[in-house]
Amino acid sequence: MAHLLSLHVFLSSHAQETSSKPLKLSKRINKFNTSISTAKKALVSPSHKTQKLNLEVSPHRAVSAVRLMRIQFGGAFADLLNEKGKGSGDNEMGYVERTLGFRPRDLDDRDLRLVTDIVGGTIRWRRYLDHLIGSLCHDESMFRSMEPLLLQILRIGFYEIVKLNMPPYAVVDENVKLAKVALRPGAGNMVNGILRKLVLVKENNTLPLPKLEGDDRAQARALATLYSHPVWMVRRWTKYLGQEEAVKLMTWNNSDPSYSLRANSAKGITRDDLVTQLNSLKVPHEVSLHLDDFVRVKIGLQKVIRAGLLKEGLCSVQDESAGLVVSVVDPQPGEDIINCCAAPGGKTLYMASRLRGKGRVHAIDINKGRLRILGETAKMQKVDDVVVTIHADLRNFADNNAMKSDKVLLDAPCSGLGVLSKRADLRWNRRLEDLEQLKNLQDELLDAASILVNPGGVLIYSTCSIDPEENEGRVEAFLVRHPEFRIDPVDRYAPSDFVTRQGFYFSDPVKHSLDGAFAARLVRTS
Repeated sequence: MAHLLSLHVFLSSHAQETSSKPLKLSKRINKFNTSISTAKKALVSPSHKTQKLNLEVSPHRAVSAVRLMRIQFGGAFADLLNEKGKGSGDNEMGYVERTLGFRPRDLDDRDLRLVTDIVGGTIRWRRYLDHLIGSLCHDESMFRSMEPLLLQILRIGFYEIVKLNMPPYAVVDENVKLAKVALRPGAGNMVNGILRKLVLVKENNTLPLPKLEGDDRAQARALATLYSHPVWMVRRWTKYLGQEEAVKLMTWNNSDPSYSLRANSAKGITRDDLVTQLNSLKVPHEVSLHLDDFVRVKIGLQKVIRAGLLKEGLCSVQDESAGLVVSVVDPQPGEDIINCCAAPGGKTLYMASRLRGKGRVHAIDINKGRLRILGETAKMQKVDDVVVTIHADLRNFADNNAMKSDKVLLDAPCSGLGVLSKRADLRWNRRLEDLEQLKNLQDELLDAASILVNPGGVLIYSTCSIDPEENEGRVEAFLVRHPEFRIDPVDRYAPSDFVTRQGFYFSDPVKHSLDGAFAARLVRTS
């Protein structure tokens, strides 16, 4: 559980909450439960009620289908599974059995890799896949009324054929089998017909895809389908970046993500030690060009998890873009640092390790459960002696407490538009209206965090967004409201390639092949 916990510290740090209030998932969960109930009622064969183990159905497809259902309707993360088919600390096979009415054989290493690939890829390419599925159905109403589990099975089959280039007739056979066993024979026949149509049009190079033509709106809709993103994101990025750069960004978001591992110096682990461990596990890697403690891993993260490196606190999963934000903070031994909106704690833990046992990181967050996880992970990584957790709403805490510091980090809740490669599901959970709500929240949090800064101290504002209105726009608005602050250029703390003309830190996913991130240093002059 602990190694999954460490992984979730990483994943959640790139999926920050959109508001200080609990997420309202009840409608989505009810919809999910209804879908599951429908799927169970469709199990018409009496043998399904008594035969729990099914060795004929492809286990990675069964697990992927249920996982996709949970992500779309139940709010689960599109994260990795461990060697027992567990994700997020829950038994994935248990979900499969309760949903489908049977249990496939256990996942082997190849199955685990395929689940990770298929789930992430199917989510990324959902709009593209749905366009193809809808185009190959008899009519639009057939697609619109399709039951959720059947749609997930089709999405898997389309992704395997179009994007993974798996042997088409094997894909057809296996997904037909899954639909027949999990639903009913008629569902299998439908899957068979639609997938065979896909095989034919693919072989003839006549996939029914939109053409990039017409006015800006028409082109945005076409690009949204071709690169599988919401239309509003395409229009926004085309506005700020131009169409060519927007396409590059979407291509990056659709690529297989790479992960970075941070050696835990608080446990005496150097990057060389971590490299030795990775070599022994035969995990391909590259050392970071920007940070001494970091190593980049494209494949093989499952081996790292199974070897217990995360569970033992020897390293943690953290993107270099987040590590560079900590470099902008520049924590030094003996300093007291306040980290606002600190949970789940990736930056808190890295700052704590750089204090080398001297000083404090006061980690404030509104979410008590996430703070508890932070505290547990701090113990595991042996930095709990310098981490103090504070459960509070920053906006109330700042007004009612005398705590001040020379360094205050506000790692603000944001849209997460810089981490869409890793958080494949996030693009479908964001709306344009969210940005307006987030900007208001970011302004409120900046005002509150500024109260905690001593004269001569520095407030560091950071996000994992690439949107200028969440980044430069919020800093500019803050400086109008707070003329007692000025910009402190980050060129002393970050590599020059990451420093903008305004003196901010910015990680560009396309340019730097890292998650998107932003940070500004704001010095209080009086």
